Amino acid sequence: MYIVQIASECAPVIKAGGLGDVVYGLSREVDCREHCVEVVLPKYDCMRYDHVWGMHQAYRDLYVPWNGGVIHCSVDCGWVHGQLCFFIEPHSVENFFNRGKYYGEWDDQVRFAFFSKAALEFLLRSGKRPDVIHCHDWQTGLIPVMLYEMYAHHGMGNQRVCYSIHNFKHQGVWSTDILSATGLNRISYYASRDRLGDNNNAGSINMMKGGIVYANYVNTVSPHHAWEARFTDIGCGLQPTLEEHQGKFGGILNGVAYDVWDPKVDTSLPVNYGISDFEGKQINKKALRERFLLAAGDKPIVAFIGRLDQQKGVHQVHHGLYYSLANDAQFVLLGSASEPGLNDWFWHEKIHLNENPDCHLEIGYNEELAHLIYAAADIMIVPSNYEPCGLTQIISLKYGTVPVVRGVGGLVNTIFDWDYDEAHQPSERNGFVFYENDAVALESALGRALNLYHKEPELFESLAKQGMDCDYSWKKPGDQYEGVYEHIRHK
Repeated sequence: MYIVQIASECAPVIKAGGLGDVVYGLSREVDCREHCVEVVLPKYDCMRYDHVWGMHQAYRDLYVPWNGGVIHCSVDCGWVHGQLCFFIEPHSVENFFNRGKYYGEWDDQVRFAFFSKAALEFLLRSGKRPDVIHCHDWQTGLIPVMLYEMYAHHGMGNQRVCYSIHNFKHQGVWSTDILSATGLNRISYYASRDRLGDNNNAGSINMMKGGIVYANYVNTVSPHHAWEARFTDIGCGLQPTLEEHQGKFGGILNGVAYDVWDPKVDTSLPVNYGISDFEGKQINKKALRERFLLAAGDKPIVAFIGRLDQQKGVHQVHHGLYYSLANDAQFVLLGSASEPGLNDWFWHEKIHLNENPDCHLEIGYNEELAHLIYAAADIMIVPSNYEPCGLTQIISLKYGTVPVVRGVGGLVNTIFDWDYDEAHQPSERNGFVFYENDAVALESALGRALNLYHKEPELFESLAKQGMDCDYSWKKPGDQYEGVYEHIRHK
């Protein structure tokens, strides 16, 4: 098969969150199965060009119809750690992707609607006819709409679409003006409630809803989150649309690229280690303490890696910090906040705790440092309000770092409580789970983890090694996506 992934991110060249990891990891997995896989991305001014090998021009003059005129683009291509990627660069006064950041602009919906249009125009003009176009999140939600309403009549009638939703919170809601800019001129037709009309905002269109309605298959990134999206407010207003299209909607758990995230081969670590030489984890622990000027000793290191926002349970992170310090543990945080109030809050905590020898808060994000923290920490807290899949807990398992998670989304599908999970044998359990979103629940699970570390260290190490033995590679999800591709290409 020939698959083209179209997305706003692909790690490590463009990464703002888990989406980038998924696009890269899935592309490499499908490519290894002897399918042809290409990735189409925006060419941002701030992407990591040092991760692109052999960048060269692939298509010189791409003229994209837009808003009654045309915008001149060029398309470069190069290899991102072995994966062929195409980068679309518009040459226009709008400067769509020369903003110094990937997201967070007032006109994000316009920027990515244009990218979607340009990606399809590139496929059309270059003669690329993939069996499956796999697009992701609201940023590419208009692709199946434009494909079936426009491009199918211009030589692209055999292409099929798999549409993956990684976060229902952001849906690309915008005014109907965007439709005519793309060439979808029948406003009343496309903005109707059975197509793109937003379920909660009359007169607005919803790009994610368009992707759900028009794609051949729709999935989110874990089975439990698929259930949550249909039957709880996690669906953020799209529950009726998912119900209507339930026959083509499901959940496929994300995988992790173990060629990148595995302490046995991780080049970012002072010492590599695995189950058979688990003592190497202690050397990484010593290196992290020296880097952050933490006190030496036998205390466990509790860590948090992730965005500092409401989705990630930021208030529970704050409580977990002080609970750890009060219970004979050290605490390390690596994360950044886009919301000014949260950023100020954690900078205040950083300054307040600056002289504490058992705590370090790194406000920001550093990929190489993340690898070291995964390898050095004993416990990783993931107290999310909601979590479509979550990669933090899966990566933690591979590094022998015991996850303490809230029982939502993909966390339910990957972490099985050491004490209470009767659905799994003791040898299959790999962490600690709490369900209520309050301090008492967090303390219960984190307290059990710390108690096991302090009072039964051999059992704690056994639990950590069981986690390392879990297989959350791309193999199983690769099988499932391959099955989806085969299914829809014959429809």
